[in-house]
Order: sequence, then structure tokens, then C-alpha cells
Amino acid sequence: MIHNMSTGKDLLSNIFRALNLVWRCGRGLTVASVALVLLQGTLPLAGLYLMKLLVDIVAASLAASDKFGAFGTVALLIGLLGTVALLEAVFASVGRLVNMTQAQVVTDRMFDILHAKSLEVDLEYYESPQYHDTLHRAQREAPFRPTHLLNGVTQLLQNSISLVAMAGLLLWLHWGIVIVLLAVAIPGALVRLRYANKMHSWERKMTPTERQAWYFNWILTRDTHAKEVRLFNLGTLFMNRFRNVRSQLRRERIQITNKRTLAELFALAGATVTVFALFAFLAYRSIQGTITLGDLVMYYQAIQRGQGFLRDVLNGLAGLYEDNLFLSNLYEFLDLKPKLAESPHPGPVPKLAETGIEFNHVSFQYPSEKTKVLDQITLTIPPGKHIALVGENGAGKTTLIKLLCRLYDPTEGKITLEGVDLRHCRIMELRRGISVIFQDFARYHLTARENIWLGNIDLPPDKNAIAAAARQAGVDEVIAGLTNGYETVLGKWFEGGEELSVGEWQKLALARAFLRDAQIIVLDEPTSAMDPKAEYEVFKKFHELTRGRTAILISHRLSTVKMADYIYVMEDGRIVESGTHDELVYRGGRYADLFETQAQYYR
Repeated sequence: MIHNMSTGKDLLSNIFRALNLVWRCGRGLTVASVALVLLQGTLPLAGLYLMKLLVDIVAASLAASDKFGAFGTVALLIGLLGTVALLEAVFASVGRLVNMTQAQVVTDRMFDILHAKSLEVDLEYYESPQYHDTLHRAQREAPFRPTHLLNGVTQLLQNSISLVAMAGLLLWLHWGIVIVLLAVAIPGALVRLRYANKMHSWERKMTPTERQAWYFNWILTRDTHAKEVRLFNLGTLFMNRFRNVRSQLRRERIQITNKRTLAELFALAGATVTVFALFAFLAYRSIQGTITLGDLVMYYQAIQRGQGFLRDVLNGLAGLYEDNLFLSNLYEFLDLKPKLAESPHPGPVPKLAETGIEFNHVSFQYPSEKTKVLDQITLTIPPGKHIALVGENGAGKTTLIKLLCRLYDPTEGKITLEGVDLRHCRIMELRRGISVIFQDFARYHLTARENIWLGNIDLPPDKNAIAAAARQAGVDEVIAGLTNGYETVLGKWFEGGEELSVGEWQKLALARAFLRDAQIIVLDEPTSAMDPKAEYEVFKKFHELTRGRTAILISHRLSTVKMADYIYVMEDGRIVESGTHDELVYRGGRYADLFETQAQYYR
């Protein structure tokens, strides 16, 4: 949990992490940024002193008989003042260029870090609303917050240098002026600190609401819902819901901003009155002859700039605190730890040869659920055999496959390959040895060739095996009929893309599975969009092509799974029946009832 108030140790730790990240993204840019800050910090004092000299010489010339005798010196001082102003403009322009370049580099690097962390965390996180809140906050802060903090630190350094110079100048006049300026600047900084906490707390609280708004936006703008939105006339409904949620967010954000603006206005008004009171004091001293006219101009500008630098320094400190609060959102995500830990001494994945795959009293319960999805599952899959899992939706079939792929670990029991617990195998090597096509397979808006190649990216993209996999899946003729064959972009997201039917997408996904040289192949309802005849042909070819390899089939159509070597019937997370097709039909149990129910539609 992230608390509103951070300790000094947390503040320094978060700032250091952010600055270290920025430094690693571009050391040369960081050095250039700091050097420009140092130069820009010292230039204001030089400008003030040159202005004092200029005013004093002009004032002295007005009292002298030779009013043009000092013009050469005046011209020189004006030239130096112009040079300082030009340098300030040049350094400011170069600084903006450096900051913009650095911001782009850091932003791209932050996306790399977010993507890497998203791949690192377990599948369990993706099924948690709290994770999506954390990810949303991190995505919102990551692209700009580290660079914003660096700019804040460099600006704080620049203002601090200028402030020290102005403070030294004003101390020479009277120490009380510095105390007064400090006193009137503190309220503004306290206002910013207070409302930084308020805004951070509000944004954390409203993250689920903000995600809901983006969900409605996603429904209205993505192709996944386009047909239903139009057919059921849902556009106005979701537009109104999006508008209402955004209106609530806008209204509450503006309320906080209005209160902050009013408080800052009162603090600024007090500071402004103080500055002009000090100006009156300086004018009185000048009339008395205690200070020169040049001193009056210099000290008044020093007070103005000093107050500005002091306000900027205090606001900069408040800004660092604010950045720290929002960086905590980013670090909350980056500090997530995978729950599927690699074994301290992982071993190789054994080749299936004798005992095969064994589920030993396996139970599983999702962290967010109250009941078990799998309850004491015990089954064996001999090497090279094809088994089928049958059961209604929610019976636990897909969860069983997730455990086999070690996307989760069992709550109880263990799964072994040749007697070796999966938890003792290298995770990535284990997954490389399993080829899975889930019912909700991915559709990549890439070329047809790449869609198949993603099944085994260790192969060259132009490998003949891609075409062979397409033929095995029965999708080669479909690809040949596309405008550019295997180089045709699929889907309608990009220019020139061509859409496939759901059944054709499924065959393409099957081709991905065939391309992967895996010892275990799993098909989880991959042909649900095909007609029974097409599905039967695919499974028949599948059995032929995978002869000698271990395969697991999940399908609601029992006419296709009957060719499996062994069938397990699942119900409510348990195995209620098992045997060959003929054995199960002969017993007249649950499987026989399901088979008879489906068979009557084909008679």
C-alpha cells in the first residue's frame, strides 16, 4: 500500500532511482543539462551588477558638465548586458533542445521497462483488478515523470545558485530582507505540498473509475465490439456512460484545482505586497542618499528576482515531493514480484519416454475465488498418446492446461514429467516444449507468414516449414488466395490488410501450433468456429501428423474426440469418468449421455 506521506528516506530513494534511470538513458545529455543549469544560474547576477554600473554611470553623467564623456563606458556596459541577454537566450534554447531529446529517450526507455515487467509478472496478476489499477497508474506516470523529476532537480539547482547570489547581494544591504522574503514564500510552498497529497490520493482513489471510462472508449473505438454496438444500437448508451464518468472525473479534479488556485492566490498576494513594501523602503533609502540610484535599481531587481528564485526553490522542493508521490505509482508496478519462482537450481525438461505426464492429486483455487477449480485430479498421459478432456464449460479443463504450462502452480499436489516435478524444471524450456492453441487464441495484425512464424521464432521467417505448417492446418489455399499471399497483412488495422473468417483464423492458429517442434501439443477448443465436417478433417489430420507425440485435445464435439486413445470426463473440477470412447459409451454414464445427445442432431 502506498501512503500519502512519504518519509525523507523514501523521497531520496525514489529520486535517486529516477535520476539513476535518466542517467543510464543518456549520460551525455545529463551532463549537458547540468552544465547549462550552472551557466544559467550565474548569469542573472552578472546582469544585475552590469545594470547597477550602467545606472550609476548614467546618473553621474547627468550631474557632470561633460554629459557625453562616459558614453564609451555606457556603450560597453550596454554591449555586455546585451551579451548576457543573448547568452541567456542561447542557453535557454539549447536547454530546451537537450531536455526535449532527453525526454524522448527516457520515455522510450520507460516503455521498454514497462513492457519487460508486464512480461515478467505471472498470469495471475492479469486476473486481478488491483493489478490493472497499478498498471494503469504506472502507464500514466512512466512516460514523463522521471524526466519531469530530472528537470525539477536541475531547475532547483539553477534557482538555488541564483538564489544564493541574490541572497548574498541582499545580505549586504540588510539581513532582514532575506528573512522577510523567506517568510512570505513559505506559505505558497506549503499550499503546493498540501494539494500534491490531495491530488495524489484522489487519483489513486479514482483509478478504477478512470479505467472504466477508458473501457467504454475502447468499446466504442475498437473492432472487437463494432458489430454488436451497431446491431444493438449501443453507441449512444456507451457514449453517455463514458461522458458521465469523464464528467465526474473532470468535476472533482476541477474542484481540487480551484481550491489550490485560491490558496495559491492568497499566498501570492501576500508576497506581492511584501515586495512593494521593500521597494518603498529602498526608495526611502535612496532619497536619503544612503544608496545610489544604481543601488536602488539593482536591489529592487534583486528583491524581485530573489523572491522569484526563492519561490521557485521552495516550489521545486514541493515539486520533488509531488514527483515522489507519483513516482511511487510507477515503482509500485516495477516492484511487483513474480509468484511463480524459478527453482534455485532448475534442471532440464526431461524427454517423455516412459512414465509421461502425471497429475498427482492436483487441486487448484484461483486467488480471487472461494472454491476450487480443480479438486484432487489424478491422471496419467503416457508418452506419445493422445488423450481428450471432455466436460461442460467451467469444468476445469483449460485450468488443467494452464497448470501443465506452469502459468500457475497447483494449490495442492504436483505435476510431473517422467517423475520430475514441473517446479524443478526451467520455466522457459518447459513452455518451449509445449505447443498450445487456446480457444481465445491471438489474432496478430501482421503478415500471414509472420502469424505462423510466431509459433517458432527460432526459425528463419522464410523457412519452408511455414508453408508446410499451413498445408498441415489446411490454410495454405486460403493464404494463396490472398492478394500478396504469405506477405498479406491480416486484419483491418493497417493499410492493405485483409480479413479472414473466424474458422480461417483458427486454422492459422493451428498452423502456429504445428510449426512449433514441441513434444506436447494441446488443442483447447481450437476449431469451435468450424463446421463439424471441417473440424473432423482437421482432427483426423492432426492425429496423423502428431503420431508419436503426446497430445491433449479439448472439444465439446464428441464425434471428434472419440478418435483419442483415452478420454477423461470432467465435471465441477473432478474427473468423473475415464476410458476409451467405446468403453465410455458401453458404460452408459455421463459421456454416453453427452454423446447420444449430440449424435441425434446428425442422424
